[in-house]
Amino acid sequence: MVVRLDHVGVMVAASGSAHPRGCRTSKGQSTLGPVLVKTDRRTTCATYSARMPVGGTTTRVAPRRAPVLTAAGWAAGAACTAAILGTPYLRFGYHSPELHLMLDSVDACIALLLAYLLVGRLRRTPRLQDLLLVVGLVLLAVVALGVALSASRFAEPARQTIGVWLPVTLRTTAAILVAVAAVAPARSLTRTQVVRGSQVALVGAAAAVALVWLLRNDLPVAVTATPPESAQRPVIDGHPVFLAAQALGAACLLFASLQFTRQARERGEEVLRWLGPGCALLGFARVNYLLFPSLYSGWLYTGDLLRTAGYACLLVGATREIRGYWAARADLAVVEDRRRLARELHDGVVQELSWIKSEARVLSRGAEDASTVQSILDASDRALDEARAAVEALGRDADEPLGYALHRSARDVAERHGARVVVELDDSVQADQHQRHGLARIVREAVGNALKHGGADCVRVTLQATPAGGRLLVQDDGRGFDVATAAYGNGYGLTSMRERAQRLPGACTVTSEPGRGTTVEVTW
Repeated sequence: MVVRLDHVGVMVAASGSAHPRGCRTSKGQSTLGPVLVKTDRRTTCATYSARMPVGGTTTRVAPRRAPVLTAAGWAAGAACTAAILGTPYLRFGYHSPELHLMLDSVDACIALLLAYLLVGRLRRTPRLQDLLLVVGLVLLAVVALGVALSASRFAEPARQTIGVWLPVTLRTTAAILVAVAAVAPARSLTRTQVVRGSQVALVGAAAAVALVWLLRNDLPVAVTATPPESAQRPVIDGHPVFLAAQALGAACLLFASLQFTRQARERGEEVLRWLGPGCALLGFARVNYLLFPSLYSGWLYTGDLLRTAGYACLLVGATREIRGYWAARADLAVVEDRRRLARELHDGVVQELSWIKSEARVLSRGAEDASTVQSILDASDRALDEARAAVEALGRDADEPLGYALHRSARDVAERHGARVVVELDDSVQADQHQRHGLARIVREAVGNALKHGGADCVRVTLQATPAGGRLLVQDDGRGFDVATAAYGNGYGLTSMRERAQRLPGACTVTSEPGRGTTVEVTW
């Protein structure tokens, strides 16, 4: 969308959404520039989103990559299960209680690590989804580390009853909680609600354990057969409730995989991105446990490998969350330091330069050498302009839209000279932080030259999208000059603009004729 802005004294507008001074946002926050956005049927007030980086809240990723990872997880789980079912003479089971226990321990440690990270995020931004995920992950870790180790010490009859029913009860509960977390509304919780929710989860888990323990003498045998060494046929052998619990757990995890992937596309969170493939692999692991129930035996089967692969995805997500957290903390520290420097410059250097300028203006009234005083005034103006530009650059948000940066730069210069500036911006033009800073400085220099040296009444700033990138035009109706033999002032302004354009990387072209105005064109 291309929107026209006309500034100073008449009307000011900005592209897309801008912070208008004199307007108010829906939350009553004061905005930065008198901006009117013109559309075909109405004129409305709009605002640029000025987002501040929040340390460690989330890590943003490319939204298109989340479905690819989840599809890969589904494909791996389905291919592994299909290969086993379709290859009847493949040996895929090994009797190794030690390796089984080691994988349980590794999986539990990964679940606890991710739960710990989510607890940290829950403390910063309490959300129902994070609370449910923490409870579900803690249950999975407790089952793998505590219950499984305790059950291994039971006698043989109890090992096939309470030693199976207690873990399957907690694992199924955890899968249900993960599925509920995947569809939980995106709403915040109070500290009290988080504490009460944690207490309810703790009491509920304790009640489930107590109930299974009280019924231990009446529990039926869940799994009786030892898994075979080949996949000549699925071993769907066990109590119907046990098989239903495995199927329910698989369905919940596969459903959660799809929901987390959808949310990762919308919100771009790193954890959600890896929860998609992780839950898919965990879901197919439950399918393998349904077909070949090796989870509660000393046999190591494909279900165990798929489960560990799922937890490995969660480990990647946890690692990237940690990296994103510290990167965000570092970015926030840089932003705070830049703003501190901006305040110091504004309250110190800018004020002193303003005082020097005002005193020089007083001296100019009775000075015999007017040219010397005028030189001091001009130097003061240049120093003030540079200091204000530095304050603006230091206080600017890292994700400030390009259109807003150019509009503000043109507006600041025009306000000091009481001139008129028309700005036409194309919102589709993209630029990184370095390019935004360079283009904003070029606009300040070009508009300032047009008003101070060219005597222009009106300056037009145009931003256009091109197939190669972008195009910036600054046109004025001033006196103009002969480019071949002259330059604005001492010529440093033109050199500075060309050097800044080259660092974009791009090019700067100046076109002018005496009495015909000047055009500065920057392409990148």
